[in-house]
Amino acid sequence: MKKIVLTGGGTAGHVTPNIALVPALKDAGYDIEYIGSYGGIEKQLIEDIGIPYHGVATGKFRRYFDLRNVSDIFNVIKGYNESKKLLKEIKPDVVFSKGGFVAVPVVRAAAKLNVPCVIHESDMTPGLANKLCIPVASKICVNFPETLDHMPKEKSYLTGSPIRSELTKGNRDRGLEFIGFDGKKPILMIIGGSQGAQSVNETLRESLPKLQSVFDVVHLCGKDKVDNMMLDIEGYKQFEYIKDELGDIFAAADIIISRAGANAICEILELKKPNVLIPLSVGSRGDQILNAESFAISGFSEVIKEDALDPSMLTETVMKVYNDREKYIENMSKRMELKPIDRIIELIGEAAGK
Repeated sequence: MKKIVLTGGGTAGHVTPNIALVPALKDAGYDIEYIGSYGGIEKQLIEDIGIPYHGVATGKFRRYFDLRNVSDIFNVIKGYNESKKLLKEIKPDVVFSKGGFVAVPVVRAAAKLNVPCVIHESDMTPGLANKLCIPVASKICVNFPETLDHMPKEKSYLTGSPIRSELTKGNRDRGLEFIGFDGKKPILMIIGGSQGAQSVNETLRESLPKLQSVFDVVHLCGKDKVDNMMLDIEGYKQFEYIKDELGDIFAAADIIISRAGANAICEILELKKPNVLIPLSVGSRGDQILNAESFAISGFSEVIKEDALDPSMLTETVMKVYNDREKYIENMSKRMELKPIDRIIELIGEAAGK
């Protein structure tokens, strides 16, 4: 049996693609272990699926002056040494990284030990963490064709992003029952990401009176973002986070409002859900803006820039997409058919074989 170490963390988007690969890796005969941060979101998500988990120190690489940049250098060095020790004990045949700053010490340590590394970049352009991993990676998987222009051609492959299979097996009736809607109105679903999206949450709530004339609304608003003053509004249900029932809620949704993180939009694309994207701009390196622009050009989505977001713009755009929903579904149905999980498992196997 071959061994693989998965790594990646910091946000759910750096973990869920790894989780999506786990069943196929097991079917392919891999023994799987995970290296993440001591207490990041990845720890709970991975332990929940029964994969052995190891924590290491990690530091964030910031593009701006911050005294924490100094202390985090020492955290990265500590994480690198801890990763080397763990990898010597685990003796993996290959490492697969989904990115995030915890991946840097793991990938660099693996390369130092001559363990081949396969990394995945979901966004249009590589983030700083992956930029630090690219030079030592054996193979690089990318989500967008445009990303290949930013990568070493001899070791880069268009794979798409792995999507959890359970999301494609949702049931609309189960979703409606879980939410508590009768299905007489179309369902508008809002996804703010694992950390929530405060500007989206606030604008959505201000828009409810007009939106609810057409839709019932289910709102995944993020941890600690539930508005307790709005719990009793009929046709509006809030959840911090949904796990097991997410596929059913997706199946119930007729239109989606979302941030433009790569994993989120790839899930929406796979499920062919008409959507409005509101890419994160403040505090971002611009990756979500590029992701959203690519989807808009392809005719998959309508995009609202965050600085233009207000209740009127949100309501008008949602209605436009809903009224033209068949057009967006048709465009998404014409996309190039990739099989991300199969292709990534194949590349992992090639790297492990070396």
